[in-house]
Amino acid sequence: MTGKTMRERMLAGELYIADDPQLAADDARAQSLTHRFNTMDPTDQAGRREVLTSLLGRYGEGAYIRPPLRCDYGYQTSFGARAFANWGLVCNDVATITVGDDVQIGPGVQLLTSTHPLEPGPRRDKWEAAKPIVIGDNVWLGGGVIVCPGVTIGADTVVGAGSVVVRDLPSGVLAVGNPARIVRAL
Repeated sequence: MTGKTMRERMLAGELYIADDPQLAADDARAQSLTHRFNTMDPTDQAGRREVLTSLLGRYGEGAYIRPPLRCDYGYQTSFGARAFANWGLVCNDVATITVGDDVQIGPGVQLLTSTHPLEPGPRRDKWEAAKPIVIGDNVWLGGGVIVCPGVTIGADTVVGAGSVVVRDLPSGVLAVGNPARIVRAL
């Protein structure tokens, strides 16, 4: 053991067990803020922006997220200027999630940073880790896209609806399928 708290281990990208009291408090805060956001009057744009600015690590100018939104901690997610997310965005933000400027996110998209050991013993003992996700500027993620841990998607790339992105995608391509494959340059 390194002497780090489990929260410090999580933030460093190391294996950790999610039994840290500060992680529990962080989770409770995020669940309270997402509940507030998800149940607010949809015409209260200023109130919704205030909640998301409190919840997220960054909520860029002109950004817009439609409820419902789900996240683990919120402060691990950075949402760029003029970025848009349609209904049902899931940000499993155990590691950082960086969404660039002018990104378009379709309904039901999942950004999943969590990983678990493949070995049954450590997994049974509740060890886990996470790898960051980076979505470049002007990316379009179609409805139902799943982005897996550790993936970077380059600027100006389009990922077709229902695709599962398991490895990095370069800038300026169209990728589709499960797993997502590049079908052409844009």
